Amino acid sequence: MTSVIFYSIAVLGITAAVLALILFLVTKKFYVYEDPRVAIVAEKLPGANCGGCGFAGCKALAEAIVKKESLEGLNCPVGGADVMNEVGEVLGIKAETSLPKIAVVRCNGSKANTTAKVNYEGAIDCLNASMVLSSEGGCPNGCLGLGSCVSVCRFDAIAINKESGLPEVDENKCVACEACAKTCPRKVIEMRNKGTKNRRIFVSCINNEKGAVAKKNCGVACIGCGKCAKVCAFEAISINDNLAYIDFNKCKLCRKCIEECPTGAIHCVNFPPKKESKNEVAAS
Repeated sequence: MTSVIFYSIAVLGITAAVLALILFLVTKKFYVYEDPRVAIVAEKLPGANCGGCGFAGCKALAEAIVKKESLEGLNCPVGGADVMNEVGEVLGIKAETSLPKIAVVRCNGSKANTTAKVNYEGAIDCLNASMVLSSEGGCPNGCLGLGSCVSVCRFDAIAINKESGLPEVDENKCVACEACAKTCPRKVIEMRNKGTKNRRIFVSCINNEKGAVAKKNCGVACIGCGKCAKVCAFEAISINDNLAYIDFNKCKLCRKCIEECPTGAIHCVNFPPKKESKNEVAAS
């Protein structure tokens, strides 16, 4: 009896030792080394995991930064320049200077500016609606107003205005993660520079139909007349496919284009009221 117990214990001990050795060898074989700097960089990032940086999450961005050993082309839109500077200090590398961006809704086809021609009763999803509907007002490029952009925003920075039927961006909450812009099937939402003192000028229209057709569907549509481009002294405005576009990298925020636009398609944000000239005061 004693010998049986002894042999049983011996077999179990040898089996355990063999399994431990196999486990050790497997662990060594498939061991993946992780640079300890990854955890340090990831800790500096905000942890939003929004994907705005182009990676699956903050840890994936941290891994990319450490692997590249450079911040060139890598940026956390949520954390902004301050976070990237902290990451650069940790790794002893210089962070690129990047201007803060914000989501801009480039459509002004509100209920006041368009007349409903159809009544959509399908799935409350912009992608589904875009497959069967131009828009209730008839514009084939305009905002559908069903709120898919709202549902993907993790920061409560965008909402549908019930009066206008259009999404509005809260610039104090928007972190430029691009989720709304990527979700919009019409590409109505664009990421643009926040601008000096948060001032921005942009064409609030993406309809490239010819002027008469565009104007018929929306009273404030861009008609591609080119008047704005002619008065711009900085070559910031181009006309392509019946549509004006303002390059925010060239625009000097002079607002001459706004005065020239016959349909009011060009919008300015966060500007003080423009002072009247002496001639305008005398005329009034």
